[in-house]
Amino acid sequence: MNDNDFSRRRLLVGTAALVAAPSIVRAQDAFPSRPIKFIVPYTPAGATDNISRIIGARMSELAGQQVIIENRAGGGGTIGTEAIAKATPDGYTIGLITVSMFCMAPSLYATLPYDPVKGFSPMAGMAVWPNMLVVNNDVPAKTVPELIALLKSKPGKLNMASSGSGTTIHLAGEMFKQMTGTDMVHVPYKGSAGAIQDLLSGATQVMFDNMPSCWPLVQAGKLRALGVTSKTRNKAAPDVPPIADFVPGYNVEVWMGFGGPAGVPQPIVDRLAALGTQALQDPGVQQKLAALGADPWPMTPKELGARVVSEIAVWSPVVKASGAKVD
Repeated sequence: MNDNDFSRRRLLVGTAALVAAPSIVRAQDAFPSRPIKFIVPYTPAGATDNISRIIGARMSELAGQQVIIENRAGGGGTIGTEAIAKATPDGYTIGLITVSMFCMAPSLYATLPYDPVKGFSPMAGMAVWPNMLVVNNDVPAKTVPELIALLKSKPGKLNMASSGSGTTIHLAGEMFKQMTGTDMVHVPYKGSAGAIQDLLSGATQVMFDNMPSCWPLVQAGKLRALGVTSKTRNKAAPDVPPIADFVPGYNVEVWMGFGGPAGVPQPIVDRLAALGTQALQDPGVQQKLAALGADPWPMTPKELGARVVSEIAVWSPVVKASGAKVD
């Protein structure tokens, strides 16, 4: 190739890049041009579903297109999460990234149908909240120290309900047992609804439920709250102390964000991330989250991806010590 041919080829390549650049910008500016499917891998009416609908509604207003929540429950959350990973990477199918499905599941499942690190395009954080240690009203313990004393006097006699093996609700209880040297019988359910129903009836006695789900029942006097799993008090429940006040070092935060399958073009990732972040800045969204005991959790795509990696390492020894496994 002579110098003239080389110069001509460089000119053609440069011209193509100049033509393509505005096209990429236009594609980003035009996105979304149709409704976006947002997969929630859990049943309706739970904390993750309720919060997804609150934030998704505001994202719809900002985007000028509907963000449609699709509940795809089953497999402990793996079915819906796999559907996100296998979606077309065009930004029109996104869904939840949660601490349970991305950071706990790798240690719980012998094999996962998705890679929580390589299989997704993280986009934005959504909300964070504590679990709440609640008991049936017939349980005599009124405080965390009283519950610890009760459990030590009756090892293996009280039942601890959860929404399923390996959930944050289950593992928050397992961490409590490990750190206090107590014993409760774990009773897993297929979701929070059945677990709460049996807790209310007295068939089970203790639960470390997601605060957005159980707090209204505490306010109604149907359950008693002994503590929250966060390091500090929750603004929605200022009279409920952190478990860490009595069990130093205890801390469980439940968080959720959203993302799409691996390979979503960066301009689309950035656009969706911006929509999510803008939604969290809305006073109406913040008020609704606060009523549920949740806080806005803004995260950039890079920060959300790093959080997943770091918490896989945090939860691996807890899961191993609990002996929890899901086939």
